[in-house]
Amino acid sequence: MTPVIALVGRPNVGKSTLFNQMTRSRDALVADFPGLTRDRKYGEGTYEGQRFIVIDTGGLTGDEQGLDAEMARQSLQAVEEADIVLFMVDGRAGLTAGDELIADQLRRSGKQAHLVVNKTDGQDPDIAASDFYSLGFDSTFLIAASHNRGIRSMLELLLPSEDEREEEDRAGKYPGIRIGVVGRPNVGKSTLVNRMLGEDRVVVYDMPGTTRDSVYIPYERQGEQYTLIDTAGVRRRKNVREVVEKFSIIKTLQAIDDAHVVILVIDAREGLVDQDLHLIGFVLDAGRSLVIAVNKWDGMDPEERAKVKEQVRRRLDFLDYADKHYISALHGSGVGVMYESVQACYESAMAKWPTNRLTAILQDAIAQHQPPMVQGRRIKLRYAHQGGSNPPVIVVHGNQVDALPGSYKRYLENTFRKVLKVTGSPIRFEFKSGENPFATKVDRLTPRQKVKKDNDLKKGRKVKKTRQKSLKR
Repeated sequence: MTPVIALVGRPNVGKSTLFNQMTRSRDALVADFPGLTRDRKYGEGTYEGQRFIVIDTGGLTGDEQGLDAEMARQSLQAVEEADIVLFMVDGRAGLTAGDELIADQLRRSGKQAHLVVNKTDGQDPDIAASDFYSLGFDSTFLIAASHNRGIRSMLELLLPSEDEREEEDRAGKYPGIRIGVVGRPNVGKSTLVNRMLGEDRVVVYDMPGTTRDSVYIPYERQGEQYTLIDTAGVRRRKNVREVVEKFSIIKTLQAIDDAHVVILVIDAREGLVDQDLHLIGFVLDAGRSLVIAVNKWDGMDPEERAKVKEQVRRRLDFLDYADKHYISALHGSGVGVMYESVQACYESAMAKWPTNRLTAILQDAIAQHQPPMVQGRRIKLRYAHQGGSNPPVIVVHGNQVDALPGSYKRYLENTFRKVLKVTGSPIRFEFKSGENPFATKVDRLTPRQKVKKDNDLKKGRKVKKTRQKSLKR
C-alpha cells in the first residue's frame, strides 16, 4: 500500500515548499472534490524506490470559524486518513498560540504526528527548535525546505523499510488482474462492483480500522482470476440505494496505484464533468490502463444518449485508445462486455516485445516520415527496446533526440500503438542521446596485429621499389 503523508500547520510555515521538494514538481495535482477544500493539493513522490502520496492540507490557525471552520474540519479529516502526519512550524517565528491550538487538535484526534521545524537555515537549528519542545511531540525533525536540507534523512526515518514494504504489499498478494473501480460519489461504483461480483456476494466494509484502506476482493469469472479494488464499499444489493457512497481521494489514488486496469465510472445523466477529468489525470499520471464506463444508460431517450456520446467523443478525444462502454450497472446491461476490454488492457500493459521487432517498427516509421532537421543536421533514431511494463516503456536511442519535437513523438506513439495493437494502456517513451562510444577511443593493436601491420608495411615498400626499378628500365 502506498504510504500517505499529510502536511499540517499554520499558513506560511513552508508546507507548499516542502510539498514541492517532496514531489519534485511545481505542478501539483489539484482537485475540487466534494468534501475537500479547494486548495487541497495531492502529489506523488519517490524516495529510494518507495512511492508515497503527499497532501498539503492548506493553512490552519486553530481558531477558525464559519466556512474556515468547515475547511479546517475537512483538513483534519484528511489527517485521519493519512499514514504519516507532519506538523510543520516556523523556526524563525517561534512558538505561537496558533501552533499550540493545532497541536492540541492533533492530540485530541489520537493520531500520532511528527513535529517538523522549518526555516532553520541561517541560525542554530537546536536553538530554533527549543521553543517547540514544550508541545510534547515524541519525534522532531529540523529542516530547511527552501534549501532541501534535512528532507531526505526525514523520509528515510519515516517511510517503511524494504522488509516492511514487502510485508505490507498486499496488492501483490492478490491473484489475477487487479481492477480498480473509481469515480465521483454516487455514480454507481458500488452497484457496478456488486454486479461484477454477482448478486449473492456480500462483503462487509465499514468496520473499525478500515476507515482508509480500500477493499481487495478476489474472485473468479469464466476460469479467469480477478481482484476488485473497491473504494466505495460493497453492500447488500437491497441497501445500495439507502446508503450514500463515501468518497476518499486517498483510497482512489491508492486503488489506481495498485491496479492493473482502472474502470472509471461516469454518470451519463450528469454528463462528463471536470472532476471526471481530474480522475482521468490521476490514472494517466500513474500510467495505468483505462476503461471508461458511462453508467445509468437505462431510461435515457435517444436524443439524450446522442448528446452524451458526442460530449464524451469531444472531451475525451485524447483517449481514443481507451474503450468506452455505455452500461446500466443496476440492470447489468453492457457490464459483461467490459471484461473483454479489461483483458485486452491487461495484455497490452504487461506485453513483452523483442528489441528487433521494436527497432523494425521504428525504422518503418522513419521511412514513412523522417525526423526533422536541426541546425542543418537530421535527427537520427537508431534502435528501440523495451524498458518496462505496466505501463509499457519504449526506449529509443539516437542522436540529438532532445530536439525531437512533441509532434514527432506523438507520431511515433501512434505508430507503435497501431502496429503493436495496444489497447487502453498508455505507452511511455524515453529518448536517449549518445554519440558513437568508440569515436574517442585510441586504436590500440594487439601484439599479433602490430606484427602483421609491420609485415604489410614492409611488403608494401618492397613492391613500390620493384615497380620503380621496372619503370626506369
